[in-house]
Amino acid sequence: MPRGVTPSGGPPSDSPGAGDGPELDEAVTALKAGRVVAIPTDTVYGLAVDPRCEGATDLLFALKHRPTALELPVLVADVTQAEALGGPEGLPPLARRLADRFWPGSLTIVVERHPDLSWNLGGDGRTIGLRCPAHPAARRLCERVGPLATTSANRHGQPPITTTRALVEEFGHDVTVVDGGICDGTPSTVVDVTGDTPRCLRDGSVSWKEIERCAARI
Repeated sequence: MPRGVTPSGGPPSDSPGAGDGPELDEAVTALKAGRVVAIPTDTVYGLAVDPRCEGATDLLFALKHRPTALELPVLVADVTQAEALGGPEGLPPLARRLADRFWPGSLTIVVERHPDLSWNLGGDGRTIGLRCPAHPAARRLCERVGPLATTSANRHGQPPITTTRALVEEFGHDVTVVDGGICDGTPSTVVDVTGDTPRCLRDGSVSWKEIERCAARI
């Protein structure tokens, strides 16, 4: 069993993901080496890699069995990290307003990708989905490593995995696991703001009415 995993799949003994410790140190080392790490978020467990590492996203696509036509979203520590990824001049006003209102939280915002960003995230290479999660472990990893390419922790087309025990059973030693207890929240809402008006790509835990109210105040 990978280090840092409680055999029960239940909550860890300490506050999940708070601050630093050996488990997060191990995850940082794995990410910087281009390996896949399973991390808790405020929605579900995610599989994460450092997109700056050569071949890391290829490994993630293969492990997940995810078609490369489906772009990998990116987790960020804060709005500042997100601004560096949006293009051509950071986040557009609507994206920034939504981020200020709903981050940290379960809203993924799709914006135009910065033209100098060459990460292999799949998709058409023109856009990027960004989210700042409301989970201290996920944000701390983004602070220490940088933005992380992610996907839900399951094989493509299967239900999300919610416990560390199930993660180990499914992926074995192919991933390093950060124990966040049970993660069985509703997936994030995905909004596309690359056009003149916001467009819902996926319903999730943030209601579309809330997004429309926020957008209407632009």
